[in-house]
Amino acid sequence: MCGIAGIFHVKQSEKPVHQQSIENMLRVIRHRGPDESGIYLEKNIGMGNVRLSIIDLSSGSQPLSAQNDRYWIVYNGELFNYPELRDELQSRGYHFHTSSDTEVVVQSYACWGPQCLQKFNGQFAISIWDSQKKELFLARDRAGIRPLFYTEKNGSLYYCSEIKGLFENPEIERTISRDGLAQVFRFWTTITPETPYENIRELPPAHYMLISQHQKKIERYWSLSFPINPDNIKEKPIGEYIEEFRELFRDAVKIRLRADVEVAAYLSGGIDSTVTTAFIHELEPGLLNTFSIGFTDRDFDESAYQNEASQYFGTHHTAFSCTSEEIGENFYNTVYFAEYPILRTAPTPMYLLSKKVRERNIKVVITGEGADEILAGYNIFKEAKIRRFWSREPESTARPLLLRQLYPYLPMMKDAKSSGLKMFFGFALADTQNPYYSHLLRWHNTSRISHYLNEDWKTNLTDESFRKLLDNMVHPDFNRFGELARSQYLEFSIFMSNYLLSSQGDRMAMGNSVEGRYPFLDYRVIEFASALPERYKLNALNEKFILKKMMKGYIPDSILNRNKQAYRAPITGSLTGERQPEFAKDLLSETSITSYGYFNNTLVSKLKEKIKSGKMVSEIDNMALAGILSTQLIHHLFIQGKAGGLKKNDLHNLKVIQKD
Repeated sequence: MCGIAGIFHVKQSEKPVHQQSIENMLRVIRHRGPDESGIYLEKNIGMGNVRLSIIDLSSGSQPLSAQNDRYWIVYNGELFNYPELRDELQSRGYHFHTSSDTEVVVQSYACWGPQCLQKFNGQFAISIWDSQKKELFLARDRAGIRPLFYTEKNGSLYYCSEIKGLFENPEIERTISRDGLAQVFRFWTTITPETPYENIRELPPAHYMLISQHQKKIERYWSLSFPINPDNIKEKPIGEYIEEFRELFRDAVKIRLRADVEVAAYLSGGIDSTVTTAFIHELEPGLLNTFSIGFTDRDFDESAYQNEASQYFGTHHTAFSCTSEEIGENFYNTVYFAEYPILRTAPTPMYLLSKKVRERNIKVVITGEGADEILAGYNIFKEAKIRRFWSREPESTARPLLLRQLYPYLPMMKDAKSSGLKMFFGFALADTQNPYYSHLLRWHNTSRISHYLNEDWKTNLTDESFRKLLDNMVHPDFNRFGELARSQYLEFSIFMSNYLLSSQGDRMAMGNSVEGRYPFLDYRVIEFASALPERYKLNALNEKFILKKMMKGYIPDSILNRNKQAYRAPITGSLTGERQPEFAKDLLSETSITSYGYFNNTLVSKLKEKIKSGKMVSEIDNMALAGILSTQLIHHLFIQGKAGGLKKNDLHNLKVIQKD
């Protein structure tokens, strides 16, 4: 895994790109690739790479060329089916000088152009320069596992794996976007291509960009899709689906074990990571290193299940327990690497976990992310089903009580009365014809964080404006998908791609130079799951039904049958109180709140007083605190540019290729 950066003076073909400009961008993302670095320069374009060497350690250096130096590539990612594509290309007469997947990527582009993306099974952000056509090609993987940001200024394109790299160019303004902030305070993230920063864009997942003096086009090459009118589809027996799923998933794991370094695995204590560990154990029965994180706060801890899974498969397990104090202390680094305001502290333990992995000199981990999205594992899917059922008899006092089953780990839900449940879950209850019904309640609750914004920072976006954002994002046939499919589409396209795989995935792992690999996000597995009958995913209120059926007898029953528990981490206990980190104390102070100007100091003070008083703090209060502090940190780190020692890294083994 790596990081990439580049500058293309599109409208000024004689304007040179200075080596120092590319170096500056690479230095702040060196954590993505500490092993070596390289730069390609040619008149009005410069591209750079920092490399985390995993495949072909000796000869896979970048930038790398093909076809007599016509094509040059810098690349962040892994192409898992590169041996098969290499064989196909060799049969067509293409010759290779390395054994790296990078060379397969660039030779594939030379052979098939942008259509090569249809053949790729991997996770990537690609930059290829065609020196003959003077054309730049940028692309991202289907699920959006690897990031790629860009901005345009005075006829020039700047791009980088992380936003902080773009800000190394003095001509790029550092400004928070009102609309971007409003999107975060509603959707937990922004809707691509938007980001929380003015004029900074993200290339959407499953898209590519072609840009030259004569054209610029951004096109989608893959779409998440579901059956139209699913009730009319002829079903096969579930046993046939299970066998197909087993073979697909086994191969997805198998090709993700391809590496010239050790591959480890995360064990969260849930079904998904236990399943991936089971398949790794089957494919490579040798000793597997596994890693997990627990919490000293028992409301969040799942250590017992993690240890049980490790003992079941005989893994060499590294477990550590994370305190609220450690979460608070490392929230600063979390926001630095995330670059987005975040509404949870949950990314911080993932940052600490990847740090433990790196301390063991391991670069690659396989994880279970993606299963909840593609197999309907989240409570939001069950919640929508219950609310639809409840909406048929809105005055019922019994039906809302079903919601208590979903959140037994939340103290306030255990003995909740029907009246309280109606108050919290009753929003837009009857609006069942709304195509976004499943997520209306979540978005409504999250939008309450905007209450803390100063009037000057409240967006002009209306509910109708947010609706148009979604309408422009979704698949053309979205309204014809089934109810569950629409919910899954939204969760996959917004929450997973833009938050889970970014702020909680790529950024936290790469902050410690660790690559995550996700078998459940193999596009073949995604497409298989999308085509499944809905009842094989969510059967009544039994989530991930087919996965549980498939794994019966292969993983411990106690894990297979446990109640779904969302991954969470302490918030108020980490960011407030007697051991409040100094940076949090400073950035939440009246002076900083007033100086930065985003939030209403009176309202923020009331929130702090409520937390300090010991009164029951709601989930929205927790999210508001995290959102306010992380936004303050974003301003401190990136708008004021006070990232400090976090960004001062020398490039390692730098090679520079200069073309006339």
